[in-house]
Amino acid sequence: MSLAVVHSRAQIGIDAPPVTVEVHLAAGLPSLSIVGLPEAAVKESKDRVRAALLNARYEFPARRITINLAPADLPKEGGRFDLPIALGILAASGQIPAKELDRYEFVGELALTGKLRPILGALTVALKARDSNRALLLPAPNAAEAALVNNVAVFGAKHLLDVTAHLAGERLISAQAPTQPEINAEPSDDLREVRGQHHAKRALEIAAAGGHSLLFIGPPGAGKTMLASRLPGLLPPLTDTEAIETAAIQSLHKRFHPRQWCQRPFRSPHHTASAVALVGGGSHPRPGEISLAHHGVLFLDELPEFDRKVLEVLREPLESGAITISRAAHQAEFPARFQLVAAMNPCPCGFLGDSSNRCHCTPEKVRLYRARLSGPLLDRIDLHVEVPPVPKDLLLEQQAPAGESTAMVRARVDAARARQQARSGCTNSALSNSQIDGLCAVDGEGRRLLEQAIARLGLSARAYHRILKVARTVADLAGAEAIEPTHLAEAIQYRSLDRRMMN
Repeated sequence: MSLAVVHSRAQIGIDAPPVTVEVHLAAGLPSLSIVGLPEAAVKESKDRVRAALLNARYEFPARRITINLAPADLPKEGGRFDLPIALGILAASGQIPAKELDRYEFVGELALTGKLRPILGALTVALKARDSNRALLLPAPNAAEAALVNNVAVFGAKHLLDVTAHLAGERLISAQAPTQPEINAEPSDDLREVRGQHHAKRALEIAAAGGHSLLFIGPPGAGKTMLASRLPGLLPPLTDTEAIETAAIQSLHKRFHPRQWCQRPFRSPHHTASAVALVGGGSHPRPGEISLAHHGVLFLDELPEFDRKVLEVLREPLESGAITISRAAHQAEFPARFQLVAAMNPCPCGFLGDSSNRCHCTPEKVRLYRARLSGPLLDRIDLHVEVPPVPKDLLLEQQAPAGESTAMVRARVDAARARQQARSGCTNSALSNSQIDGLCAVDGEGRRLLEQAIARLGLSARAYHRILKVARTVADLAGAEAIEPTHLAEAIQYRSLDRRMMN
């Protein structure tokens, strides 16, 4: 037999489309050509495969070898096709039986010794292999990750010889047992450790309950980063669907470890990050920070220090919950339903309004500093919260700070989210305009309060809707069926940056 067909998977964004590896041996001068839109790493696989076969004591056919990676218009990248190419050559030359190949999908990079090296994106490959009703054979280091997917047979191999012996029925590889990760529900950072800042803690609770974006404004050392790091612990546990989505994206970035299962991501990129680092991209698109924070928290410290063009790319995913990266040959879409938490100083030096009078920033410098943030971006941030310096008496206390723990606040958050799911099937931050009209109605007194806020703060229509959503969350935390004026008043006072921009 001079033709063999092996099934594999490519990686395009979050998707793992099927790739059929066709290997044909023909008479003629010895050569090896790979067709089907391979990139450089795939073209180089012929040298890795040749060395791996020879070192495994197999014969490399001295014939004209043509390898087709179908479909031809789908870009192929990485070393994941080494294993299927090697098996195709062995099957086409009759060195291993070909009858078992159709039962499996193969991915894996080969070392020159024949050892199998792990790949990225094993979890997405396992999800698609399950849909195709085939077993998945991949490098052993990826087996535990792939076995997180239910109802798919996963086989992990350490060496090319293990794979060929398994296919020949000589030495079978044991199927990987389904991975049962340990779920650690208790966060390592407790909200009780944050001294004072009751107003900011209240805003953090509202943000967690409604899925709202949040901006902390305060001097250095006030506790903005500490507060932000406590938000994942306030959020409800991930559902099975959310957990698998989060893990699949993480596996595209680096190998996913089962101990990360069901943990809300917390991403905190530096302010020097580029737009590609933030939203993803590259010639072969990879997920950026907003996708790595999917179903978790994206924390942007020193928000005005980010390049303005970088921040503007956040506007679309904040609304849609996804990011599409277009290239000449294809498009890649990554989910990006994250919760944004940002922090900034009140002025360039950070001490505007401090009682020590350390700030010497001129009004013009302060205005230019705040102008680095565009109005459309600020409109999309629901809560603007001022974080004052921590009082000295709290800092000097030797006893553990008194206050509510993360578990106590999370109980209220869970109850509020349960009300939202029962009412609309989503968090309040995700309500559409039509849902806002029906679920966030206000009475005459509340309407007059909103009219005054619009007139004094110059609110846009988007900011107006954000206030209504936050007010709905405040009402849910209070267990109220309707939005009352007190709920609206609290929601309006969380637009402190709008007030500053008007001054």
